[in-house]
Amino acid sequence: MLFGDSPAPGPCLESPSGLCVEGPTGLVGIARLAAQSELLESKRVVRYFEIGAKSLLNRTRPGMPFEWSLNPYRGCEFGCKYCYARYTHEFMELRDSAEFEDKIYAKSDVSRILARELKRIDGSRGIAIGTATDPYQPAERRFKRTQAALETIAQHSGIAVSITTKSDLVARDIPLLQEIATRNTVSVNMTITTLDVSLARMLEPRAPRPDLRLKAVRNLANAGISVGVFPNPIMPLITDQEQRLDRLARAARDHGATYFGGGLLFLMPCSRKVFFPFLEQHFPHLLRRYQERYERAAYLKGPYKEMIRERIAAIRDRYGFKSGPPSRETAVSDDLQGWLFAERN
Repeated sequence: MLFGDSPAPGPCLESPSGLCVEGPTGLVGIARLAAQSELLESKRVVRYFEIGAKSLLNRTRPGMPFEWSLNPYRGCEFGCKYCYARYTHEFMELRDSAEFEDKIYAKSDVSRILARELKRIDGSRGIAIGTATDPYQPAERRFKRTQAALETIAQHSGIAVSITTKSDLVARDIPLLQEIATRNTVSVNMTITTLDVSLARMLEPRAPRPDLRLKAVRNLANAGISVGVFPNPIMPLITDQEQRLDRLARAARDHGATYFGGGLLFLMPCSRKVFFPFLEQHFPHLLRRYQERYERAAYLKGPYKEMIRERIAAIRDRYGFKSGPPSRETAVSDDLQGWLFAERN
């Protein structure tokens, strides 16, 4: 296993609802909550659990383009090889990389907890949904925790809310987003790393195809929802070519996007343990170069970073893009994303 042997499962305990609850002993905090979470449903190798949370909103570090983050789920089924959020499962003592995409935790009491928290914060400073795990991953079709959060936000005013996803399921909630937009500001960041379907399937095995995401962009734009495309993460010598980025930006503009991101790949230790074996299998000629640049630091610096910054700036100018939604033109960059690791809820 990439993370070493995972701990042996504990006994199956009987929950009040009659569902199976994992029961290893000696755990505290979020790890204990995870172990005691009720199994909601099993599908193939993916297992869904319900997990309690004391709060849903996590305050971000000063300097972020939003003050609060909200993730209705822990873990993500899409299985993106570059995912930086695998680290969050380690808070629950789940260290096998596969568990991040095979054990999905749906947070409980979303409406009640969020309603309570919205009374205590200044929502105009920004709430970002989907900073760690995709809020429209397959679990959302059945458990609708993201929808519950949006329904709660719709009852308030003056909130600046953004959603980051790589799923066309977001189009399901267009009427709800339109309702929110009558008294708040709302934007959707659609992540599309590449238009190459075969490459996208390798990088993001269970995420919707790029063309489906573009269709969702068009539907959102036609509904009057502010929407942009994030080519994040831009991966050196894989998705960073001028032609690839230009083609993606042109498609984004043609489908109604008004802003275009541009964050470089960063690799925390938890990400390297998945991404490096992926490179060894599919891009063996790049493995050594990535190891040299990422084994000692999560972020790329120097001339290459400046070159990509200039390339993205030129592309934005070419197609009339902003870097972020009109209300918040500073998009989440590669330098800021690492601070999202602090999230524990």
